[in-house]
Amino acid sequence: MAGLACGTALASHGLQPHLFDKGRGPGGRMATRRAGNDGEQLRFDHGAQYFTDSDPAFTATIGKWLARGVVAPWPAAGSNAYVGVPGMNAPLKFMASELDVDWATRITSLNAQQNAWQVEFEDRTETFSHCLIALPAEQAADILVGAAPQFSAQAAASVSEPCWAVMVSFAQPLPIEQDAIADRQGKISWAARNSAKPGRGTGECWVLHASPDHSRAILELDADHAAKQLLQEFFEQQGIEPQPAEFLTAHRWRYAKAQRPAGDGPLALWDADARIGAAGDWLVNPKVEGAWRSGRALAEMVIASL
Repeated sequence: MAGLACGTALASHGLQPHLFDKGRGPGGRMATRRAGNDGEQLRFDHGAQYFTDSDPAFTATIGKWLARGVVAPWPAAGSNAYVGVPGMNAPLKFMASELDVDWATRITSLNAQQNAWQVEFEDRTETFSHCLIALPAEQAADILVGAAPQFSAQAAASVSEPCWAVMVSFAQPLPIEQDAIADRQGKISWAARNSAKPGRGTGECWVLHASPDHSRAILELDADHAAKQLLQEFFEQQGIEPQPAEFLTAHRWRYAKAQRPAGDGPLALWDADARIGAAGDWLVNPKVEGAWRSGRALAEMVIASL
């Protein structure tokens, strides 16, 4: 989100940003997993579950997404909660469709040249006038350590919490009335009937998020073991009889959200002389809106320095 928000703002000012992402497509921590089960298409938002708005500029952006049909309200999570339609990554796909993005592309290093940045990829080298990084804190710290040590140190000071996410479907609806359950004290800190979100289709699909502490305690389990253990803990926590799963898998988010956001500091990091900057939710707050605000702020800093 931070990178696409930055790219969108730059492009709106007539600039031509070129984005690179190691993922296969739009998603990141707003990813949607698709799976088939006896011909039925299942969808799971296994990262961010929904997003809210408090910033007027972000509210205006949500309005544009609503008009394009890529987001919809989800009252189960709150009066101002929204989700992507048909998956959480839908607004990202919409943003990316208007930008120049290379997917499945990994950057290995950044090297300062005279008035330019040499970007090393796994299979090639390219040169750009400016270099803007939008990554989780730990990954930003690694890629910036040689190119912008001061920014690398700031990123390293923001520690991300892990999260195990379980994706599971059932043949019959679970005997649970709520579609969204938050429990900060439980091993399963969040559970959502994903199939109850707008535009998700049929099926009884659930997403479970383990708490940061519990995720950390079982972080190195293999995915199958983690999925089975967390599903059993979910049944116990809800006080219901275990139900057979038709589809079950888990995803380990090592860098789910910033544990210590930078908070009162700048919304983004920018060195106008070196023409390098960084954005991410770890600079604002660990939410979709925080990532969007940081990316937009970085673009505004770049534009102001031109």
